[in-house]
Amino acid sequence: MNLLHHIFAFDPNSPLLFTQFYFWAFFAIVYALFAVIAPVRKEQANRMHIRNAYLFLVSLFFYYKTSGLFLLILLFVTLSDFLIAQQIQRRKEAGQNGRARAWLIMSCVIDLSLLCYFKYAYFLTNMVNDLLGTQLRVFDIFAYVGNGFSESGRFMVDRIVLPVGISFYIFQVISYSADVFMGKIKPVKNLLDFGFYVSFFPQLVAGPIVRASEFIPQLYKPFHLSRRWLGIAVFWILNGLTKKIILSDYLAVNFIDRVFENPLLFSGFENLMALFTYSLQVYADFSGYTDIAIGVAMLMGFYLPKNFNSPYKSLNPQEFWRRWHMSLSRWLKTYLYIPLGGNRNASFGTWFWIGLFAVIGTILSGSRIVGATIAAIAAVVAIVIWRKPGLRKKIFANLNSFITMLLGGLWHGASWNFLIWGGLNGIGMIVYKMWKDMSWTVRLLFMSACFGGLLAVRHFSPAPAWNLFAVWVGIIWVATVIRASWYFFSKVHSKSTQSPLEVQDGKWVKTAANVWAIAQTFTFITFTRLFFRSGSNLDPATANHEAWETAQNMVAQIGGAWNMETIPAICGAYWEVFTLFVLGMIIHWLPERLKRQYRISFAMLPIPLMLIVVAAVVFVLYQFITADLQAFIYFQF
Repeated sequence: MNLLHHIFAFDPNSPLLFTQFYFWAFFAIVYALFAVIAPVRKEQANRMHIRNAYLFLVSLFFYYKTSGLFLLILLFVTLSDFLIAQQIQRRKEAGQNGRARAWLIMSCVIDLSLLCYFKYAYFLTNMVNDLLGTQLRVFDIFAYVGNGFSESGRFMVDRIVLPVGISFYIFQVISYSADVFMGKIKPVKNLLDFGFYVSFFPQLVAGPIVRASEFIPQLYKPFHLSRRWLGIAVFWILNGLTKKIILSDYLAVNFIDRVFENPLLFSGFENLMALFTYSLQVYADFSGYTDIAIGVAMLMGFYLPKNFNSPYKSLNPQEFWRRWHMSLSRWLKTYLYIPLGGNRNASFGTWFWIGLFAVIGTILSGSRIVGATIAAIAAVVAIVIWRKPGLRKKIFANLNSFITMLLGGLWHGASWNFLIWGGLNGIGMIVYKMWKDMSWTVRLLFMSACFGGLLAVRHFSPAPAWNLFAVWVGIIWVATVIRASWYFFSKVHSKSTQSPLEVQDGKWVKTAANVWAIAQTFTFITFTRLFFRSGSNLDPATANHEAWETAQNMVAQIGGAWNMETIPAICGAYWEVFTLFVLGMIIHWLPERLKRQYRISFAMLPIPLMLIVVAAVVFVLYQFITADLQAFIYFQF
């Protein structure tokens, strides 16, 4: 009985994780039965429905073991959007587009209301209290109703817990209703089939976000798994486990978590290295999860979209967001950026969100200056749009892009730090677009003005943050001077001679410029992660204060005075961590062609040899497993 209770009861301290033996025992049993019922021919339509229903029930059990009674929220969303999509299709077929749009709006209101209630209750309550001077507290209505049914008072009503994966499956069902409305897909007729799409367990709790138009057609395809795809699937699983256990967990437990727990106990160099290693950790953790999810899904004949494409090879922030969390970026572009007006114009939503974020910024900062600054910037933009019609499209595109990044930050978490993180990424994309359109003369003048201004501010108002920015901008200024000088020299030289050496130099300069761009983009993204990591893993009730304090302390340490004599000792103390970081980055920067070659080479190994490799990898992974298995970072979102 104890064994059965352990297997079937929900234990909040022991969720089903890809890094647990329990999960792989669970998957082995699920896969054994799946192999019996999976259809292999198109004529076996009934078995397709049986397979989908079976995987739906299995996914519900998986989610229950991860989130307990929050399973009811998943079931409600599944039923709600299933029925609403049917209504949308009926209204569309009857030519009643207005009513179809009303049903779509209802779907979005229901789904986003649930997401906002669970994810942003503390955020909104604090805003109201700050604005009106009230003392409101969050109240869990679902816990209250549950206590009424159970008559045991077992649920806490004064605390709201975020259901695991709610952000991911809410976005999936919204994409389903939107795709039905836009005519990209027909609504699913069978509730069990639709439930399987919503809750497919490999990607349920941390993505990738699967759009309905990409996955629903696979519901009605027979099972097929070639010898090559079997090997690829096993490779992705091992690759993901290696990223998670060897890179992510080891770096976190042995270095990163210690520094972020109390930055003031560590030197500026240690704080800086914690930031850089965190960039590798969060990539290894999140991409590791999606690698495993893709591999597990492939074993069952389903194909999930690629979610990462070596993001730290990006030459600029815009390219980074095309390579990082690609399923979320595509979702935001399709269902938010384009409806806002995209790169064509501004919509009512553009101005609505600008006004709302101005209010939020004012309230959260406690300063009217912030709101006035945002309002002044909006006024200047409006004047430029009015006076310079030729710039309208660029300005509208930048505004919509910035709003999308702010909302992307807010999707990750309801705190000031996540808004700053999203805003910085939005600013980075805008600055890159402006930089791309500048001549080298303007670039040189711009960077000189920025560097000079920072030096002046640092002189008259010393602060660690100004030190940090001055050093960073100074390095960029030096590189700009070198690159601009080379450009002007080449331009003068090209008028007098054309030689093979010049062509070779051009290639070399381009390569050096790409390396520099990758380094600068990685540094910028790493700096924004200061706010991302500071806002993570916190109690929502105190997240804003704690996250901001952590970020301030880290900036103070990094931007303060360094004792250079201690750096060799620090490198010696953490040589395993820093060596692993360097190796991880080298592997990340390997050419994609080489990665594809060793992936296919593994996939085509004879089965006995493949099993030996798998056993060897599992043995190595076991040596790195920590006492407490670390949950995947994106479970909290």
